[in-house]
This record gives sequence, C-alpha cells and structure tokens, in this order.
Amino acid sequence: MAVGWLVLEDGTRYEGRRFGAIGRADGDVVVNLAASGHRETLTDPVFCGQIVVLSHPVVGNLGGYPEDLDSSRAHLRGLVVRQLAEQRSGSPESLACFLEGHGVVGLEEVDTRALARHLRARGSLRGVLSSSPEDRPGRPQSRDWVGEVTTHGPYRVFGDGPRLVVIDCGLRPAMLRDLTDRWDADLVIVPATTDSRTILDLRPAGVIVSSGPGDIGGLGYIARTVGELLGRVPMFGLGLGHHLLAAVLGAEAFPLPFGHRGSNHPVQEVASGRVLITAQNHGHALKECTLAGTGLDVTHRSCQDATVEGTRHRRLPVMGVDFHAEARPGPADGAGAFGAFWNSIGGEG
Repeated sequence: MAVGWLVLEDGTRYEGRRFGAIGRADGDVVVNLAASGHRETLTDPVFCGQIVVLSHPVVGNLGGYPEDLDSSRAHLRGLVVRQLAEQRSGSPESLACFLEGHGVVGLEEVDTRALARHLRARGSLRGVLSSSPEDRPGRPQSRDWVGEVTTHGPYRVFGDGPRLVVIDCGLRPAMLRDLTDRWDADLVIVPATTDSRTILDLRPAGVIVSSGPGDIGGLGYIARTVGELLGRVPMFGLGLGHHLLAAVLGAEAFPLPFGHRGSNHPVQEVASGRVLITAQNHGHALKECTLAGTGLDVTHRSCQDATVEGTRHRRLPVMGVDFHAEARPGPADGAGAFGAFWNSIGGEG
C-alpha cells in the first residue's frame, strides 16, 4: 500500500498507509471513541462530509454485513485507523473493499490515540487525506448536508401503535427498527423539505425530528416547519432535531471543542439523579444560558462536561435529547427518554 498523509489545518501531519478509494478527501476531522459498532459508523448520515478517526486499535475484523449498515451508502469522506484487520469473521467483503466501492479514502498505521489527544487539546480541526504531506485542507464549505442525506420521498413502515411522522434530517435506520420492534409505532417518514400542512394532513399522534449532519445554520426551511407544528402536535427531537426544536423556541447551540462521539458517554437524568450510559454522535450542544424564557427545562446533562443533553417544555408537548435513544449500536439506557414521549401520546410498551 502506498504512503499517505493526514494533514490538519494547524500543520500537524500524520503518516500512514492508504487503503480504500484512491484520491484526496478533506473535511472536519472527528474522533469516534467506540470500541464496537464501527460498521454502523461507516454509513451513519451524521458523519456526512467528515473524516472519521476510530480510536479503537484494530478495525475491520468483522467486515461489513448489509444488515449492520445505517443506510444504503457510506456518507463519510475519509476513515483513519490504527490497524486494519488482515482477517475478518464471516463477512463476504473486507473493510478496504467496502470503502473502495463507496469512494471513501482510508488511512491506516496512524497513531490514532495521539491524534485523538491532539484534537482534544486543540479543538475541532479540518484536515485532508492526501498522498502529499504538503497538501492543505480547503476552506469550510457552507452546504446543506441535510439536503444530501434526507429521503427523496415519503414512505411508510406499518405498525399497530400510534402514528408518528418522522422528519428525516439524516435518520439512522436503527431508529426506525427500534420504533417498530420496541414500540410497534406506525411510521410515515417524510423528506426534510416537507411542509407543516402535509404533515398535519397525515394526522400523526406525534412528530419526530431526526438527527442529522452539520449544525442548524442554513436549515431555516426545517425550522419554519417546526415552528408551525409547535403546539399543534407533540414533538420529539433527536440530536440535530433537538437543537432545531430548541432554536425555534429561542435557544442557541454552540460547537463543542471535542464532540461527543462514542458508545460510553455518561449522562445524568436530572429528575432522578440516575446516570445513564449512552451512545452519542454530535458536535454541537445547546447553550444552557439561552434556555431562559424558552419554557425548556434541562432533563439530561453530560457527566463529562456538564453540557445539556436533553430538554422538555413546561407547557407544550415538546422534548428532545442529544444522545441515541434507540441505542443501536450501544447501551440501551437512553431508551427511557423516548419512552416518556411515547407514553405521553398514548402509546403502550
């Protein structure tokens, strides 16, 4: 394999061996600390446009099964690992072949733990995967990442429970499986561009605004729909969707110095004091000082940096969390957050 480089915007270089697709890839460099669930990470829409660093020392020993993928294609631009497994267990396709088929540039033999420490100390940085150590990442692009990953048209997943409309900002199919397997919800998934009238005509018992890539800047078209739905139908937000709900009510979000990405993030449930171990993938959080006057109370808080992880409105049927309530992959502690919403709309389970 040819020599390749990860060059960060601060000039720091990491040498490695290239695998996957041939080419150049630049984007925000983010670190996923999970020890498992790497196959789902490859296709998680939240990673759209990013270079993902996996801190676990050996990656690819399980290959990739179609049922483990979080969508039909890889959304990340690049993947950086310490060691690419030479053998895989039962999978028809290696990780290198999977990345090559999806146009994703890979780099192995990188000290990913040193890289993770550097990013934690310096904060979020852009980077480029290249064959030249003199390359530099391009300037940040203002793009509607949600528009690139949302469904092209509405579709339905039948269930016997209350009907939920899911606004797809880059949802993970694991969430849909959880809603049907655990709660037996009747689901209608709609594009992020769907207007409020169309959603209300579906007569939902509740609306979910899904997680997605990027931040809420430039998503005014979704915020407008959310604003028109508030108070007319119960709403639940996940990740980016949570931030959109809060922003419409007057709150603000900010970029985290080191995003929450992994499957072992402790979160405290404020009301009970109970600590939940959650799976997370978000690079922004709500500014708690901006919640005053919004009617939102903090329901969950990170045990690591005390940032807001969940909110609930005092009067309106509105709530949301930043972590993965579906917990696939990852621990199931966070499922109770959605359970509270489900019970509030008359669901059973």
